[in-house]
Amino acid sequence: MQTFRSLPLVAALLCASPLALAKNQTVALNIPTMDCATCPITIKASLVKVPGVSKVKVSYDRREAVIVYDDSKATVADLKKATEDVGYPSMLKTPLN
Repeated sequence: MQTFRSLPLVAALLCASPLALAKNQTVALNIPTMDCATCPITIKASLVKVPGVSKVKVSYDRREAVIVYDDSKATVADLKKATEDVGYPSMLKTPLN
């Protein structure tokens, strides 16, 4: 009888575990081909469309984008593809957390 009472608890924990593992990640992408003042606007617009992205800051001076995203919904490859799709190839500068 004890086993049957704990079964719903085990099932709930198993179902919730993917949510517990997902977390926000922060990465910086190096984007060396930014060459005008409107480039950051274009890059930010493409990155915010990626599912799971919650924050984007693009710096023309540093030629980089810092992105906060949910790693259960997006990957670094998704972020890099978003910049490449609008004409700005990027590379991972560093994971920030």
